[in-house]
Amino acid sequence: MTRVTVYSTKNCPYCRMAKAFLDKYAVPYDSIDVGEDETAARKMVELSGQRGVPVITVDDEVIVGFDSQRLNELFGEVRTTDIYSVLIVGAGPAGLTAGVYCARKMLNTIIISENIGGLALESWAIENYMGYRMITGEDLMKKFEEQVRTLNIRLELDRVVSVAREEGIFVVTTASGTTIRARALILTQGNRPRKLGVANEEQYLGRGLSICSTCDGPLFKGKRVAVVGGGNSALQTAIEMSRIAASVSLIVRSTVKADPVYVGKLDEIKNITLYKNTQISSLHGDKFLSGITIKDESGREQVMDLDGVFLEIGWLPNSDMVDGLVALNEKKEIIVDCDGRTSVPGIFAAGDVTNVRSKQIIIAAGDGAKAALEAYEYLVKQ
Repeated sequence: MTRVTVYSTKNCPYCRMAKAFLDKYAVPYDSIDVGEDETAARKMVELSGQRGVPVITVDDEVIVGFDSQRLNELFGEVRTTDIYSVLIVGAGPAGLTAGVYCARKMLNTIIISENIGGLALESWAIENYMGYRMITGEDLMKKFEEQVRTLNIRLELDRVVSVAREEGIFVVTTASGTTIRARALILTQGNRPRKLGVANEEQYLGRGLSICSTCDGPLFKGKRVAVVGGGNSALQTAIEMSRIAASVSLIVRSTVKADPVYVGKLDEIKNITLYKNTQISSLHGDKFLSGITIKDESGREQVMDLDGVFLEIGWLPNSDMVDGLVALNEKKEIIVDCDGRTSVPGIFAAGDVTNVRSKQIIIAAGDGAKAALEAYEYLVKQ
């Protein structure tokens, strides 16, 4: 019998999705919280060479991260169906909301996404979503997901790699090799984290360099860390990590551009040191990251010994799969009108992957609803 172990932390949304995937296919597994068990954390690092979660072992195979493609290959099942009315790419606030509205219009709908919740999952605390004075990103997305699960919507964890149009039908291919057809598309695949762009960056990802503080933060208890960025996400991460780490260096390329509520909190915390007009010029370490070099606006460099660096420096749109199919702007964002229509009839888009200026959960959800209603109108006319 296959033995499966999931190494995770309490607040890691991708760990939760890995377990949900295994539960869906009735795969038994052992769950180990490496945020609480330091011995298990050391074992996980030895097995995987990673200081990031989740890590999944399947007998002797080690799977790093929530690798939906590999998990589908091991435990998924091939399903065929007729042509769907609507295929939604992405399951963040925009995609899940679009799914609810499609279901209300009785449309045969499928949602395909690498994760459920998108970048909203990584928010430590959300204080500007109506109905909640404060809620974590993971908890808010759980509520979105719970509502979707009550409806007649197929929700698949997979990654869309290509989109084409054949005789008026949209044909989507996924990383697991599945081909799905639909009469209309709603693109809500969001953004991916922007990276530093310095030498050896890929070498340290998961080995001290992290793009998900809610996932990996507990592994740096009592350690020295840095947070890179000057917006709301960066300050929120610095504030939360100050409660876990021994010290936090906040490295800002220019000046802090976060909301006053976060700036006010930052000023009250003693173990956060702010470096303005500064950027990371190099990363240091052998197997794991052990330090960085920062450079200020005058060109002066300083070496800092650190155990971890968390990146919060913005995002890039996940539009590669439709580049050449729909019109994109200079930032590679999908161009939409006020109703979520793209340059191609039958393709709609919403959320952070579009050229809508404000990237907010509540705006993405509203635009997802609009895109679904427009898709319904399009199908009715067809």
